[in-house]
Amino acid sequence: MTHVADELIALFDAQFSASHNTRLVRGDHEPVYLPADADIPFHRIIFAHGYFTSALHEIAHWCVAGPARWHQVDFGYWYAPDGRSREQQQIFEQLEIKPQALEWIFNVAAGHRFRVSTDNLSGDGPFDPDGFKRNVLQEVRRRLREGLPERAGRFTQALIDRYRPGLQLTPDLFDLADL
Repeated sequence: MTHVADELIALFDAQFSASHNTRLVRGDHEPVYLPADADIPFHRIIFAHGYFTSALHEIAHWCVAGPARWHQVDFGYWYAPDGRSREQQQIFEQLEIKPQALEWIFNVAAGHRFRVSTDNLSGDGPFDPDGFKRNVLQEVRRRLREGLPERAGRFTQALIDRYRPGLQLTPDLFDLADL
């Protein structure tokens, strides 16, 4: 199955443009979330280089961020770029568990391959890559057991309806070996 970013943009915008004044935007460089401002009257989730996976990752961050954060650039979250120290990497990995769990759910819903990312190619390396993967899997299972948050649930269902009609998300669809 072909996964095209323009389809994802249309799918996201159909779900959230009117209800949340938020649009998914193809970017040329690094991803960023920009709130509405005097020049552009809607919030923008800008994903990197038209990559399908970047879009799903940035949408996951939006689904984790609460409404108060929607008015801050990049939701007001801390981010240290590639090249992080072990201590910075440990903090990064802790903050990435929830969005990467949702991203994995989105990928499965779309029939797309997911790869967990520690996003630190030139730094001290992952703090605990196997532990990080286990934590992401545990978060996926928790989300499936307790139910997805409203926006994540809406988007997941839209992905299923588009890419995998009739799919039932169950824990057996998620395996540590797939990471």
